[in-house]
Amino acid sequence: MNLSHNAPQANNHAQLGLLFISVAVLFWGMLPIALKLSAAFIDPVTLTWFRFLVALLVSIVIQWSAGSLKQFAALDAKVWLRLVLAGIFLMLNYVSFVYSLDYLAPGAAQLNFQTSPFFLAFGGVLFFKERLNAVQLSCFATLALGMLMFFHPNLNFSGANNHQVWIGVMIIQFSALSWTSYALLQKSLLNRLSPANVLLVIYGLGIFVMAPFSDFSQFVRMDSFDWQIVLFCAANTLIAYGCFGQSMKYWPTAQVSAMLALTPVFSFSATALVVSLGWWPEVFRADELDGLSLLGIGVIIVSVMVVQLLPMYRNRQAKRLQAV
Repeated sequence: MNLSHNAPQANNHAQLGLLFISVAVLFWGMLPIALKLSAAFIDPVTLTWFRFLVALLVSIVIQWSAGSLKQFAALDAKVWLRLVLAGIFLMLNYVSFVYSLDYLAPGAAQLNFQTSPFFLAFGGVLFFKERLNAVQLSCFATLALGMLMFFHPNLNFSGANNHQVWIGVMIIQFSALSWTSYALLQKSLLNRLSPANVLLVIYGLGIFVMAPFSDFSQFVRMDSFDWQIVLFCAANTLIAYGCFGQSMKYWPTAQVSAMLALTPVFSFSATALVVSLGWWPEVFRADELDGLSLLGIGVIIVSVMVVQLLPMYRNRQAKRLQAV
């Protein structure tokens, strides 16, 4: 009886998880374009401070109007410590990713950041005792293969700018580890705080920590187009991280991390669209997508679909067995 009652709830959770992570992946796929453009007029720390400020103000209004701020009254010192650590790791992720774009193109940066879904999946196994079955492990292996196929034109690090590229790679790996640490800490807090409240504290911490290192005079020199860019980055923070936090509430980390592998596909697609429209030709150029790259896209999509559909299929099978 409990099982039949829980089945529709599980389906609703699966659909909500899919909706939230899809929105997050879409917005993260567009973000490197805006970050690359922002490098011409604002430094990464000041940009991150502004993104956190806007997200904090909007989050306070939403949480206060919903009556959700009372959750903070019951928190102990250990929970506050995890919140602070999550905030520090997210700040490090934001700033280091933007710095990496000084050394790497958006597509190459997304390539190297794709270690994060694997870090996240195995972090779920290590810290939350989640299980990866043989099919899921095989899908993560094919995801890795698909990403190598997709990005193979970007894998030639033997050119004249080899030193610069590897600096960018190291910065990106630091960014990926920082982001994974934030995501795992956030998941560990979801039994005490809503995802929106976790992010609210992180945003508040961020604006105070980064304020001394920010150059506010850059805002005075910005024109209307520059403001559009930074406001898009701020909205991206609010929407993408809000949806990501909700997806972690409804889905296991393995499924969330598999969906994150689609982010570079959206990023390359968005960059290709910008190039085809002739926007900012001095900043962006067409990425090389040959047959192997296109095949890699197919492998990535199929792998992600299997990781997502397998739990749904097993739930349906279990439901049928219970009905019999």
